Amino acid sequence: MKTVFHQANSRGYADHGWLKSYHTFSFANYFDPERVNFGALRVLNDDHVAGGMGFSKHPHKNMEIISIPLAGDLKHGDNMGNGGIIEPNQIQVMSAGTGIVHSELNGSAHDPVKFLQIWVIPHTEEVTPRYDEIQLNAKDSKNKFQQIVSPNPEDEGAWIHQNAWFHIGRFEKGEQNTYQLQDSNNGVYTFLIDGKIKIEDQELSKRDGLGVWETSAFNIEILEDAHLLLMEVPMN
Repeated sequence: MKTVFHQANSRGYADHGWLKSYHTFSFANYFDPERVNFGALRVLNDDHVAGGMGFSKHPHKNMEIISIPLAGDLKHGDNMGNGGIIEPNQIQVMSAGTGIVHSELNGSAHDPVKFLQIWVIPHTEEVTPRYDEIQLNAKDSKNKFQQIVSPNPEDEGAWIHQNAWFHIGRFEKGEQNTYQLQDSNNGVYTFLIDGKIKIEDQELSKRDGLGVWETSAFNIEILEDAHLLLMEVPMN
């Protein structure tokens, strides 16, 4: 088993006043040649957007984009005619493919919105752009992993153009679990949204990340109540 550990305070950081953004991997003005990606996982941004502000219309191409609201209202709009508010316990997925234009705004004039924006490199380029959003039931992630992304449209959760599986879990202190990889050629990047856990011999605290590969499974011990996101992606 190989691992790479990223402490929360080692992430790139940008403060634009209305936007405070932490970058696990190189993004915008933050560049670290040792932290460009984890396999097909290209971007993991932890964004805090002030009330009444947001990202105006901008383009994307040939990327799978997953947005996970953590607090507040994320207002989406795009050139495919999709629009509305995405809240915590909802997941938004877009396949940019041949090209999309979209905006991400704070749906509240006063309260901040906090969300994770994740980019996954697709296995196929120039696909027809598509949009999807799913509603999660919190009980489905209590002390177990809830699948939120997969490569298969008929599976639980949303789907993307990549051999990737995402799971979310909310675990109580003292719980233990084993994550079994869907594909032994993949790796898993665990991002700890909140709490404290231990994966094999490595402890993680709030907003720490750990990549694991060259293994078929690994053990997770919950040291404090924890909210975690597991992103299994191809490593080549």
